[in-house]
Amino acid sequence: MTKRKNTPGNSERTKAVILLVITAILWSTSGLLIKLIDWNPLAITGVRSFFAALLMWGYTKRPKLNRSGWQWAAALAYAGTVILFVVANKMTTSANAILLQYTAPIYVVLFARLFLGERTNGIDWVTIVVVLAGMGLFFKEELSPGAFWGNVLAVVSGVCFALTAVLLRKQRDGVPVESVLLGNLMAAVVAIPFVVKEPLPDPKVWLILALMGFFQIGLSYILYTIALKNVSALEGVLVPLLEPLLNPVWVLIFTGEKPGLWALVGGAIVLCAVTFRSLLLTARDAKNRRLCGETAKVN
Repeated sequence: MTKRKNTPGNSERTKAVILLVITAILWSTSGLLIKLIDWNPLAITGVRSFFAALLMWGYTKRPKLNRSGWQWAAALAYAGTVILFVVANKMTTSANAILLQYTAPIYVVLFARLFLGERTNGIDWVTIVVVLAGMGLFFKEELSPGAFWGNVLAVVSGVCFALTAVLLRKQRDGVPVESVLLGNLMAAVVAIPFVVKEPLPDPKVWLILALMGFFQIGLSYILYTIALKNVSALEGVLVPLLEPLLNPVWVLIFTGEKPGLWALVGGAIVLCAVTFRSLLLTARDAKNRRLCGETAKVN
């Protein structure tokens, strides 16, 4: 009997999906928290990354930042993701930036095949198409033309996000969180000029930045790197698509602003597509393990 390689058990995969959902919830708080801070966006990103790096350094205890080229490649991809996304938000609308960044599943298909040997099946492609259509409906009322270079940077940010997911999974047998630690240090260094040239915010803002760094970025990416050990790279970007869907929920709770009809329809489509794919893969894996068990008994 041929032994299946690197296939996580049902419970491990379920736990990984739960961690991805928690990650998406933590990521989704950024929009609301950033609105509370009147400061340069790149300065916010850098300080947030600095606090996240502190948490990750404590988590890894004695990180090794020279393990491999894959580690540095993942760190550069991560730093590119967070920096380019912030810059894109300044040059185009937030809706454009989020939608274009979350074209990442398309690029993951290519990168996962190239670097991981993970193939994409028909269910994956159907999910990607449905998810992108749902995202388009979700932002239908907010999308705007123009701002060409901002849109370009948002697309590049999506490419970087896809590379981040793939290259972190590439290190699934190592310590992928070290790449995120290194990437946060890079983002913090890049932001130094923007921090020193702006008037420093008050203590309340520093508290918000610390909370964002420790939880919204630091804890979330620790959970994300753990989850990527037991799910495919594609699932590692599909499940976190819940992030933009949750943003209006926080806005509704704390400001009373209600999302539009198209946002509700698009969000429901994305949620259903991602959930259906996860349930289908879980059922398929359970069936395969049962068949393997029956074959083993016969032999």
